[in-house]
Amino acid sequence: MENKYINRYHTFCLSLKNLEKSLVADPRADFVLEGTVLNFSLTFDISWKVMKDILVKELGVLDFALGSPRETLRQAFANGMIDSDQWMQMLRVRNQLAHDYDGTFAAEKFQDIIEEYYPLFERFKESVGRYYQQ
Repeated sequence: MENKYINRYHTFCLSLKNLEKSLVADPRADFVLEGTVLNFSLTFDISWKVMKDILVKELGVLDFALGSPRETLRQAFANGMIDSDQWMQMLRVRNQLAHDYDGTFAAEKFQDIIEEYYPLFERFKESVGRYYQQ
């Protein structure tokens, strides 16, 4: 469990680093929009699982639906890991992007991903980094 727990955090950091490339990319360029959506979705999915790991392993919180991103976000907020209700908005966007077959919604959300959501991921990384320091 220990290695899986640490590896998931490192995967989150790597995914966030990949998403960072979109900060200076042109969304009209080939594959930038698709890559940004993919990296955003992956970063979001790993982040809520990191939250779940910390809630269960470090804080001993067990009274929530472990497989539910929504419940995990609520518990993470209640326990001070995240400080914004924009995480619920991110969950909705991630869900909608999974059904955006023509890329219209992705194009609409590109700026939100790099201007609003990326900083939230960075703040989350800073707030939970102490759990992964050796």
